[in-house]
Amino acid sequence: MPKNKPKQKWSQDVTNNSDAMDLKDGVFKQRSAKKIADSLKASAEHSDRRKATPFQSAMSMLNFYINRAGKQLSKSRLATLDKAKDELREDFGKQPKH
Repeated sequence: MPKNKPKQKWSQDVTNNSDAMDLKDGVFKQRSAKKIADSLKASAEHSDRRKATPFQSAMSMLNFYINRAGKQLSKSRLATLDKAKDELREDFGKQPKH
C-alpha cells in the first residue's frame, strides 16, 4: 500500500501557488506592513498571469490571507496586516479607508 502524502490545505496551496502572481516566501510573516505591501505590489506588477489590475490582485491576495488565517491571527498580527492594506492603497495612489 502506498504511503499517503500529508494533505496540504487548499488555502495554503493557493497562497503558495497562486495562478495570478508569484509571492515571495514569507511575505505575510514580515513584521513591517510597508514591506508586506511593497512585496505584494512588486509581485502583482511583475505578473503576466493576473486577470485584474495590479492593485486588485495584490489587495485580493492580502484579503485572502487575512480571511483564511482568521481566528489564528493575533491582534497585533491582524493590525499589521490591516496596516498593510492602507500601505498598499497608498502605494497605488488610492485613498486609505479610515
